[in-house]
Amino acid sequence: MNSRFATRREFLAANVAAGMTLFAASARAAGISERYAGLKSGDFFDGPLKEEVKVVDQKIFTEGPAAARDGRVFFTNASAAKILVWNPKTRELSTFRENSGEANGLLFDHSGRLLACEGKAGRVTRTDMKTGEITVLVDQFNGHPLGAPNDLTIDSKGRVYFTSRLPNTDDKKHNVNAVYRIDPDGKIVRVLHEPDIHMPNGVEVSPDGRTLYLIESDGRESRNRCLFAYDLQDDGTVANTRRIIDFYPGRGGDGLCVDAEGNLYVAAGLHKTRGTHETLDTKPGIHVISPQGKLLAYLATPTDTLTNCTFGGEDRRTLFITCGDLLLSVRTKHAGPTA
Repeated sequence: MNSRFATRREFLAANVAAGMTLFAASARAAGISERYAGLKSGDFFDGPLKEEVKVVDQKIFTEGPAAARDGRVFFTNASAAKILVWNPKTRELSTFRENSGEANGLLFDHSGRLLACEGKAGRVTRTDMKTGEITVLVDQFNGHPLGAPNDLTIDSKGRVYFTSRLPNTDDKKHNVNAVYRIDPDGKIVRVLHEPDIHMPNGVEVSPDGRTLYLIESDGRESRNRCLFAYDLQDDGTVANTRRIIDFYPGRGGDGLCVDAEGNLYVAAGLHKTRGTHETLDTKPGIHVISPQGKLLAYLATPTDTLTNCTFGGEDRRTLFITCGDLLLSVRTKHAGPTA
């Protein structure tokens, strides 16, 4: 309100809004536990879940699968600061990079270069797959470190959107939890930030380029554990915020990908609680969600912690999933977007 004193109409409107907020908070208390009944999961998953490879290391937290054009699947062991690569043709697992800055999310850009969110290093990098040259795309904003870049996506114009998290909540002192955009000319723009969002995680753009999806996964009480959708404008800004599905009070989503028809495949849920305010209302597995927020299908995964997924394979109908110490796969009836 611009005036120091609220009018009666403004006072009533504010209290109605507050009441709606309280109602929404109480209404979501049941989580999504009742949505699993009657799902037609066979319309989306075409066969059983398959274990591709088990990662063996002193510390393991797999994340960030990304399928290269040659069929290889790159993913991260963030805890060991390694980028790994799985070759489905030879059934071999190898290390692509050590000392990865605890890379988390990975993505191949339109030129086949590997982008990485290096969480501990606090930067987003691009690797030329022919020369091995690593370019730092961004490591600060407004003169302050980013925090921990987590996940990223790209639109048809080559603009990269990535999430970044850190403990700070005062943007006057340092950067805060946010979604940023890297334009092709190198310009960095902050698209969303605290307090409008809480703990940004997975991020994706719809196949038609009109919608930006953001997973919020804050395990604290009364914080966002949901999937937001935003209209993606021609200039790369967002508008028309809507919460299309709420995982609260269960564990929310982590990473996600989208099929060619626009359905979202979200990795969410836990097998057991982990000392947060997250409950077990959200079943652990891949949740297929329509752009309107309807739960369409569900595929259970075997172990914690389920983190992310991506489409790959020659026909783009293999979903690769990072889960605990495993790289999993499942055939799908809907193909992923053309790489």
